[in-house]
Amino acid sequence: MSSKSDENNIKYYSNDEGILSIMYHRFNENKYPSTNIKMEIFKEHIEIIKSANLNFNNPKTFEEKFSVPKLNKEILITIDDAFESFYNEAWPFLKENKIPFILFVSTEPVGKRGYMTWDQIKEVESNDFAFIGHHSHTHEYLVDASNEEFILDIETANKIFLKELTYVPSLFSYPFGEYSKFMKDYVSKNFKYAFGQHSGVIDLNKDKFELPRFPINEKYGEIKRFKSIINYFPLEYKKILPEEKQLFKNTNPPTFKVEFFKEQKNLSNINCYSNEGDVWKKSKTNIENNFLTIEFREAFKPRRGRVNCSLNDNGKWRWFGVQFPIKEN
Repeated sequence: MSSKSDENNIKYYSNDEGILSIMYHRFNENKYPSTNIKMEIFKEHIEIIKSANLNFNNPKTFEEKFSVPKLNKEILITIDDAFESFYNEAWPFLKENKIPFILFVSTEPVGKRGYMTWDQIKEVESNDFAFIGHHSHTHEYLVDASNEEFILDIETANKIFLKELTYVPSLFSYPFGEYSKFMKDYVSKNFKYAFGQHSGVIDLNKDKFELPRFPINEKYGEIKRFKSIINYFPLEYKKILPEEKQLFKNTNPPTFKVEFFKEQKNLSNINCYSNEGDVWKKSKTNIENNFLTIEFREAFKPRRGRVNCSLNDNGKWRWFGVQFPIKEN
């Protein structure tokens, strides 16, 4: 199966200010700190965005804005999983302030304890600043499933979306941000865009089916860090390898290479950190003729490997990240 991810992706240095996407899950569910944000902190995040004179991206305009350089960076809010705490805690605030967002829904848990009901989802969806996204059926580790199981999961969700909403959402979010090349290629044939959980800022050169988001929770939603995040800009590149993000025993660690545009200045300032061997350290990088390569210290350990790179471009901080799900056997 070939991918449509590069179709209509022009690939030129654009100086796009980008769309910075941030991801939330639970609200005021303090016993789940790894996926929770306290509402007073969430409200402070919104005020920080407004004080920085940044506009919120309305998902209904996401497609038309994707392929043109943004003169001013925008913030895209996404919420994964449709937990009941979103409806009870965050939704009234977002509705009152008409702040646009995407709610990514997995169809299997809908109506179960701790999750929104279809009536609640429809209520949210009826507002012109709210957009429903596709987040699979089961929200299992689909990267570990067979290709047939993955397709069945998506098709099952499609039928439920059609029944409940009368349409299949066009935006997709990979569960846990994990995907294989097969999954990405399949998604590229059936959706318009897809989001992961690797950090970075969206620009018109980013792969439409590997779009980055900054995950936010109690630890990584701390105010000082949040202020830093929203000040990041895209680090544009032509291509990133390997295309297959899922790593196996014979491909771990991967051969990692990024091709930048010749117009990108200050590449010598780039710094990358990676967690191979389950230890975060500065990566051993090499820059030559607009290509970045990383010589990893050792193999990445399950469940996932990560690489984050930042560039001080004359005081403007540019950032991109990559996530590698690890196949244990």
